[in-house]
Amino acid sequence: MIERPESGEYAAFYAGYISGLPAGDVLEILEGQKDQLRRLAATVEADRETFRYAPGKWSVREVVGHLIDAERVFSYRALRFSHGDETPLAGFDENFYVDHARFDSRTLKSLIEELTLLRSANVLLFRELSPEELARVGVANTHPVSVRALAFILAGHLHHHFEVLRERYGIEVPALRLAG
Repeated sequence: MIERPESGEYAAFYAGYISGLPAGDVLEILEGQKDQLRRLAATVEADRETFRYAPGKWSVREVVGHLIDAERVFSYRALRFSHGDETPLAGFDENFYVDHARFDSRTLKSLIEELTLLRSANVLLFRELSPEELARVGVANTHPVSVRALAFILAGHLHHHFEVLRERYGIEVPALRLAG
């Protein structure tokens, strides 16, 4: 089990992501979120996939596309830092990425399939890291962050956007199912 990171292991703006997660094994949460995503793909009507709750806001497909981008960026940081690479990494402009990605030209099902495949690879990455590798710290977007914090940030980021889909898009996101 990966221990929950201390507050000094990540930038303050990630605190809500981490504190919003249920207690327990983050690897189990990351796995359980894949099931949530699959069930979500099966419940959203095709005409809702391009819904935007306000002008200039992302569509449902773009929200999931953003989750794909973030999954790649955060896991790349975890890979680099776990291997001891101390090169500071730049942040990324999520709005720029979404604006240039054409997520609305894809189906929600294909986006969720991609995200769940990425998540599977990332769970394997985190599962195989030693406690020493998980404790390593790098700098991303000018802030120190530990590898283990990145696992929690990935889970918390997805959880946050599930809440956004519920509250602002009116989409019923399936509940997280944990074995314990």
